[in-house]
Amino acid sequence: MERTRISALAHTHHPIAAPLADAVVAGLLERALPPGEGRVLDLGCGGATWLRRGLDLRPGLHAVGVDLDAQTVERARRDAAADGLGDRLALHAADAREFAADRSFDSVLCVGATHAFGGLLPTLAAARRHLAPGGTVLVGDGFWEREPDRRTLDVGFAADEYADLATTVDRVTAAGWTPVYGHTSTAEEWDDYEWSWTGSLAAWALDNDADAALEAATRHRDEWLHGYRGTLGFVTLVLRRTWPDDEPSGHR
Repeated sequence: MERTRISALAHTHHPIAAPLADAVVAGLLERALPPGEGRVLDLGCGGATWLRRGLDLRPGLHAVGVDLDAQTVERARRDAAADGLGDRLALHAADAREFAADRSFDSVLCVGATHAFGGLLPTLAAARRHLAPGGTVLVGDGFWEREPDRRTLDVGFAADEYADLATTVDRVTAAGWTPVYGHTSTAEEWDDYEWSWTGSLAAWALDNDADAALEAATRHRDEWLHGYRGTLGFVTLVLRRTWPDDEPSGHR
């Protein structure tokens, strides 16, 4: 069964593909989006849920989303049109790493899709190429709540895949960004996300006699419960450039 199909089914009841409660998503968007008119870009937008919610919050906003999966992008186009947002939302089925940069976006989003760029810092470097002066980046990525043990590593993580929260933020600030807000996902948010992910996929599998989907749901649940639960954290940061991009990194 295709990974994109599995992901779409698993996110049926939790369309934000990250361990974030709806109220938290709304609060993050309030802080990250321009207050009036403006342009926002989502790199790795998936079903464009972040963008659609942002457009609902800001009637003067126009948005662009980029995602590699053409089927997901087409489905998002249909959903946006049904919601009356089609004239304010442009979606592209393309590699986000190769999307043309023009530094015209007031906000750039990438939550839960940093793997597309090879990690957090490469994601921020990509976002910077699209960001207008004074703009804001909203980025979400994993970190280690505690040092990963053998159980976590055995489900496919590498020990150096993430750092602890303090080191993660230190790396971000050293790269020239200042956090102006952040949210660390709670254990409750993680549990809700994982139970929704595995439960939605399992329910569909049982209803449709789909052994492959049920196996995928079971495997994911086992990896979470026996592997990374309580070890893998998730932080979402609202960032601005610490200094103008035309000044040297030593400027304060």
